[in-house]
Amino acid sequence: MTSNASTSVCVSLARRRVCTWLAGTPVLTAPSRVAAASAARRFEPLPGAWREFELTTRVEVQSHGGQTRVWLPVPSIDSGYQQSLESRWSGNPSGVRLTSDAAYGARMLVAEFDAHVVRPTLELTSRVRTRDRATDWSRPTPARLDPAVQRAWTRPTQLMPTDGIVLETARELTRGARTDVEKVRRLYEWVVRTTYREPQVRGCGVGDIKAMLETGNFGGKCGDINALFVGLCRAVGVPARDVYGIRLAPSAFGYRELGGNPANLKSAQHCRAEVFLREFGWVAMDPADVGKVMRLESAEWIKDPQHPLVAPVYRGLFGGWEGNWLGFNMAHDVALPGSSGPRLGFFMYPQGEGPGGRFDPLDPDRFKYTITAREIGAV
Repeated sequence: MTSNASTSVCVSLARRRVCTWLAGTPVLTAPSRVAAASAARRFEPLPGAWREFELTTRVEVQSHGGQTRVWLPVPSIDSGYQQSLESRWSGNPSGVRLTSDAAYGARMLVAEFDAHVVRPTLELTSRVRTRDRATDWSRPTPARLDPAVQRAWTRPTQLMPTDGIVLETARELTRGARTDVEKVRRLYEWVVRTTYREPQVRGCGVGDIKAMLETGNFGGKCGDINALFVGLCRAVGVPARDVYGIRLAPSAFGYRELGGNPANLKSAQHCRAEVFLREFGWVAMDPADVGKVMRLESAEWIKDPQHPLVAPVYRGLFGGWEGNWLGFNMAHDVALPGSSGPRLGFFMYPQGEGPGGRFDPLDPDRFKYTITAREIGAV
């Protein structure tokens, strides 16, 4: 990492004090010694040909004892990195419909099963095209955001407040930064160095960023770590959003932890992040995956993002990501249609509900599902 100077930023807040070292201009280039040591490892996503995939989710409710509902996320994103194509379903529901979340447009398949159905079964197959993303930081392409869209992607959510300790932390970390790019670099750097992947966290985490900052417990998974990054960006006025999805295939760059096994994707859910920069438009980010490589890619828990194994990923995920993943939606505080349960902080897991309430999507004994992918080819 090239740096003009290292600045010690100490955030003093009620009952706690967090100090971290921020580099002045992180992630764009690496020092020659690291570049030489990293020569054998590459992580260089580049926009190119589209890849086409089919994603199939099959749900079997083992014990329901009455009327049952199932909600499955459907790819909803159409952009320069993803084309969401058709979806089809099969099974034995009494009723089924495709609908969308009113606030964010997150598409979902909703199925209802009458009490007499012995084993409710639903299968959804969605076809998508994906490709790599990368930002050429040497070639600004100024972009503008409609004021209403700007407000939408800087507003707080239930688990992502933008006031209080979140705002105080974000202001301290970006103090003196002159541009939105500088702000985002500092926040990315701080999140990578301060948070860590905690394998014991269930699923993708919860995403309660206020609790993370208040307790100083920065261990989590993508739903926690990328939410913290997004919330800090929003707090200082930089539009940002989580993109909730799932890995589809192995990484083309040989990183085990940055890919999925297409024959079994039940635990491959992963959220990424985007920020809107005035000189570049919407830009890809994924500090959580840097932490995943640091913790899990080797037997050693790597603490330095400039380690030769991590450095290519650290640079590449600031402004890019690999197209072996699809995004379902960017929704928060999701109300499942017809559900008697609470809103979801985010929606990227299959969901189900019976007379006894909401099923646990991470409990395979009661709510069994499989997720597989098939790559059709390049387009």
